[in-house]
Amino acid sequence: MSKKYILVLIVLIVVGLSIGIWAIAPTSSPPQSDSTAQHTNPDWTFPLENEPATPLPDFRPVVAEVMPSVVSVTTEIVVSDFFGRQYTDYVSGSGMLIDDKGYIATNNHVVEDAQSIYVELVDGRTFSADIVGTDSLSDLAVIKIDATNLPYAYWGDSSLLSVGEWVLAIGNALGEGIRATEGIVSRLNVSVNVGGNVLYGLVETTAPINPGNSGGPLVNMSGEVVGITSVKIVASAVEGMGYAISSNEAKPIIESLIRYGRVTYPWLGVGVDTVTPYVAKTRGLSVDRGALIVQLVANSPAEAAGLKVDDVIIRFGGQEISNTADLVRAIRTSQIGEEVEIVFVRGEDTRTTSARLIERPSS
Repeated sequence: MSKKYILVLIVLIVVGLSIGIWAIAPTSSPPQSDSTAQHTNPDWTFPLENEPATPLPDFRPVVAEVMPSVVSVTTEIVVSDFFGRQYTDYVSGSGMLIDDKGYIATNNHVVEDAQSIYVELVDGRTFSADIVGTDSLSDLAVIKIDATNLPYAYWGDSSLLSVGEWVLAIGNALGEGIRATEGIVSRLNVSVNVGGNVLYGLVETTAPINPGNSGGPLVNMSGEVVGITSVKIVASAVEGMGYAISSNEAKPIIESLIRYGRVTYPWLGVGVDTVTPYVAKTRGLSVDRGALIVQLVANSPAEAAGLKVDDVIIRFGGQEISNTADLVRAIRTSQIGEEVEIVFVRGEDTRTTSARLIERPSS
């Protein structure tokens, strides 16, 4: 037999064997291993099959408690188009009744430049509202409607909040009526720069906050107001970063607006930046924390106290100062006319001075 025929025969045999194996393999059953038999259990059931799962928080009682005190705020403003022609526009926001006599807390930016303000209650009643007082620094305002025996929100203590705690944001989202969204507290004591104005002591939350929510309450699971929703970060790839003015920051401002129609702030007369290790290294500072003076106002309490640009304030009125927010909070919790001790670092030296605070100029 020639080599050619031998090769063809071998190929046919190999192909035939392959076809035969392929044909009979599906009909053969694999042997059951001993290990499989050892681990079977005909009496097995899902663990804890008859025990109820731990339920998530029930938000319904909170919503039922708080929602009657939340109002829709619509403002009428006059704006100009590209050609300078004026027309009337309407802006939607939120607010909350803070007593039974018609006082409503909201954001300053909700009622700013308003020609007319209208408030709608959850029960459908509509009232015109008057401005009691506004404060652009804190972005807070108080308006009032002519009504009594109204349901009002209960104030909570924002200092008791913890990261991870459940909260609800309730407001007139997108101007389509009062609705509630849930989330958690994701950060505390946050500072956010909004159009050149820094808001301090904010509560960051993952609860969705949309246009129209501004001025509405952020509440805890006891139905207490722990914040007033104010701002959110809007950018592609950014989610769940909304901010509320904490109730403890807002409470004295609201009280001042109702009592006096305005808010007065103590004033030192400095512009400052936060000192970090990076700032300390790049600017050759001897400390890596504090509030670095970058601007000094002429004829201010700071100038009278002998402070200078590049000084680093590390203690103010007995409070440790690690950043700009610490200094702002320390000044705002002081009194107009109060003389406060200031510890600062100049070069390598730590020095002490005192300044008598005055009322913040309106300009």
